[in-house]
Amino acid sequence: MNAAFRFDNTYARELPGFYVAWKPAPAPAPRLLYLNHGLADELGLDAAALQGPAGAALFAGNTLPDGAEPIAQAYAGHQFGGFSPQLGDGRALLLGELLDRQGRRRDIAFKGSGRTPFSRGGDGKAAVGPMLREVLIGEAMHALGIPTTRALAVAATGEAVRRETPLPGAVLTRVAASHLRVGTFQFFAARGERERLAQLADYAIARHDPALAGDPERPLALLRAVAARQAALIAQWMNVGFIHGVMNTDNMTISGETIDYGPCAFMEAYDPAAVFSSIDHGGRYAYGNQPLIARWNLARLAETLLPLMADGDDEAQVQRAVAQVTEVIDAFPALHAAALLQGQRAKLGLDAGADDDAVRALADDWLTLLHAQAVDFTLGWRRLADAAAGDAAPLRALFAEPAALDAWLVRWQARAGDPADAAERAARMRRVNPWVIPRNHRVEEALAAASDDDDLGPFERLLDALSRPYDETTTPAAYAEPAPAAVTACYRTFCGT
Repeated sequence: MNAAFRFDNTYARELPGFYVAWKPAPAPAPRLLYLNHGLADELGLDAAALQGPAGAALFAGNTLPDGAEPIAQAYAGHQFGGFSPQLGDGRALLLGELLDRQGRRRDIAFKGSGRTPFSRGGDGKAAVGPMLREVLIGEAMHALGIPTTRALAVAATGEAVRRETPLPGAVLTRVAASHLRVGTFQFFAARGERERLAQLADYAIARHDPALAGDPERPLALLRAVAARQAALIAQWMNVGFIHGVMNTDNMTISGETIDYGPCAFMEAYDPAAVFSSIDHGGRYAYGNQPLIARWNLARLAETLLPLMADGDDEAQVQRAVAQVTEVIDAFPALHAAALLQGQRAKLGLDAGADDDAVRALADDWLTLLHAQAVDFTLGWRRLADAAAGDAAPLRALFAEPAALDAWLVRWQARAGDPADAAERAARMRRVNPWVIPRNHRVEEALAAASDDDDLGPFERLLDALSRPYDETTTPAAYAEPAPAAVTACYRTFCGT
């Protein structure tokens, strides 16, 4: 089994001083709760060999695959706007990297595997509920086509972790394009370690943007590439109603993947001010603020790259570098707006020939309608596809006062094109407007059953439904139904630490 992991650990090999070598804490009674067979196959692993007690021991950290070099990575980060110069992997370990069947380099990492030198007084452990939550949300995002880290496995440890009450412990095995973060750059920039910063930038380029390796202005080119990826990613979040909840700079990846599914949630009734995180008291990371925060985070990345772009003693060089990165940061809103509009165009069922301003006005007015009448975001878009097919009744039923909707529908249908293409248009819309998202009450039901009753049935059924988010024909309607308004109004998520 161990030979199945064909590790090639460039981070450990090429970046000494960027991490601390460390071992996972042993688990007293490991038991495999979840194994992602499809992802295992994608990684070139033998899923059958990873089952049973041997797989449980491996994914709990009691045994390590051949070639694994577990390390705790160093990084810093702005958390809710305040800078922490040293965060790092306080309960995570990068086991190593492997090349998947398509030749893509992927990190294999533990989360919840015990204390590290970066734990800052924490126990480094994780509980079953939050780790299974990472599975549900990550796999839902993957099925929705949104770049994301993914869960390969979750193993129960057989010991309790102490939070407000004792909870059953677990270790998650996470797969990522890399775990490089804005905070990784901040760690070395804050220490004035220019040589290591240059090493890190070159490593990030080699890993994620190899075409930029020969660019004479590589740091600036890297910033542009990260900005483009984040603009596209945040637009995808916005178009499915996803709220990350903790967009700290240590949770923004260089790869453009979504990472860290702690206090996150999918919005139900549309509200740009929606916040579900129990620790976001000021609404910094509200749904509607996410593009603004992404830009703010990118500005922090830009600051770390300035020492690589200019000699600090040469005022002219510094001014030129500041002007260059400012141009990238100032261009971000337009990049994001274009990506958002592209997604909205598809969700509205409008073809590429439709005028951008007209599409934007339709989308803005549609969202205003949803907000004014507290319409469920996901079902509103989904039922718009029914209206495209000629049946507006299910959509009108979502509105307490459908008269305003009717006026908007007239404008939309005038832009939609030939009525003869209505069936195909509706089919296209159903391929981009999901029927099923991780409804918060369904997620909590599944996690409570797994954590409190050791019953994985609700988790497995929900995960199956989330794997087919656009399929209305075979997915039970219960998974598409919103929670009662009273439940949604008081729903809060937690970081799981």
